[in-house]
Amino acid sequence: SFISRSFSVFSYFLWVIVYTCAECGVNADVEKHLELGKKLLAAGQLADALSQFHAAVDGDPDNYIAYYRRATVFLAMGKSKAALPDLTKVIQLKMDFTAARLQRGHLLLKQGKLDEAEDDFKKVLKSNPSENEEKEAQSQLIKSDEMQRLRSQALNAFGSGDYTAAIAFLDKILEVCVWDAELRELRAECFIKEGEPRKAISDLKAASKLKNDNTEAFYKISTLYYQLGDHELSLSEVRECLKLDQDHKRCFAHYKQVKKLNKLIESAEELIRDGRYTDATSKYESVMKTEPSIAEYTIRSKERICHCFSKDEKPVEAIRVCSEVLQMEPDNVNALKDRAEAYLIEEMYDEAIQDYETAQEHNENDQQIREGLEKAQRLLKQSQKRDYYKILGVKRNAKKQEIIKAYRKLALQWHPDNFQNEEEKKKAEKKFIDIAAAKEVLSDPEMRKKFDDGEDPLDAESQQGGGGNPFHRSWNSWQGFNPFSSGGPFRFKFHFN
Repeated sequence: SFISRSFSVFSYFLWVIVYTCAECGVNADVEKHLELGKKLLAAGQLADALSQFHAAVDGDPDNYIAYYRRATVFLAMGKSKAALPDLTKVIQLKMDFTAARLQRGHLLLKQGKLDEAEDDFKKVLKSNPSENEEKEAQSQLIKSDEMQRLRSQALNAFGSGDYTAAIAFLDKILEVCVWDAELRELRAECFIKEGEPRKAISDLKAASKLKNDNTEAFYKISTLYYQLGDHELSLSEVRECLKLDQDHKRCFAHYKQVKKLNKLIESAEELIRDGRYTDATSKYESVMKTEPSIAEYTIRSKERICHCFSKDEKPVEAIRVCSEVLQMEPDNVNALKDRAEAYLIEEMYDEAIQDYETAQEHNENDQQIREGLEKAQRLLKQSQKRDYYKILGVKRNAKKQEIIKAYRKLALQWHPDNFQNEEEKKKAEKKFIDIAAAKEVLSDPEMRKKFDDGEDPLDAESQQGGGGNPFHRSWNSWQGFNPFSSGGPFRFKFHFN
């Protein structure tokens, strides 16, 4: 019996020794992780320090120091949401740990949880804090009381429809309560009421990150982008809403509308890139029918239709639609450029110059505007001298066949053999030379391009000598010269009945 009791006591002490040694081993490992994590944190190696503190918490779930240091790393990494539960755990394990309670109060204040923050600051003051901790807690209590007062004023202003005042109060609160999602959403509503949608979007984006599964914020962001005419960003944001809740009724209905409009616009832009301007115009007319209630889509569609008409060399239509756009947006640079191009086709050079100059005032570094203005100025100067298109009576966008046809008709009409009077014959010869020169320039692609750019390929002043072409000389040199003699550059023979 004695031996049996002795063996039992021995077994018990043996178990205590084994358990204690095991616990010592665990504590030793935890201390090792804590020490290494502390060094890594001091060196700024946050991710590695966090791994060490994770291991310390796993090794000893009741070690408040491990939680506190891990919370410190989370805060250094900007992960306040992750730090808050650790600080709460510290306080649960050690109620008088004032540093953790003070830190949690700071976080709660930033989140706008004013009552909870005040409770922490008051408990710090009751727990025999250090002088600095007491001073900090009192300062934060005063700040929290001020936030309570401002919040009440903001809500009253919002309720009475004074959104400007509400924004002013909310601005002050959000300087302190930077992570308060509800207050940001409230300020967004105020911005919407005040007609400042982009500021509202900024607040709603912040709110979507601060609050989990914030489908309402994504929906509002999407609708605001849609109203601003930014269909691509609208589509992106409404998809985020549906990722969180695929059965969200308003998001799904809005998604279908945005997707339809987005598809039409993408298709229209692809047609423009392919040079299919008539088809692109039709698509943009469909855009206006699909969304007639938002003016932005009407303006943008007309802007692109104006561009299509200009590129498709339909100047009358282009001038009409571009002018409609400019009535709504007088500083629309794209519409100004496209209308200027249409004016050039219509030979309305003064109007083209005015449009280019207005566009340049708003975008002085645009090379296309600068080149267009220079071209318009050259064409205006050129039109004051000699215009080959006018000589043949054809439009600037006339095809080669039209040019040849006009030339033949005029050549028959003004052939000198048709005139008996000596003075009339000289006049006809001059006219005939002009007609022949116009045909020569406009039927040659290279020479025509030079002329269209404002340079007369037959003018010695602009050519500085010219080449072997018989027209590359001063026009004045043809005066008194008989082009129908054997030595002239023209050898025409017409037979009349």
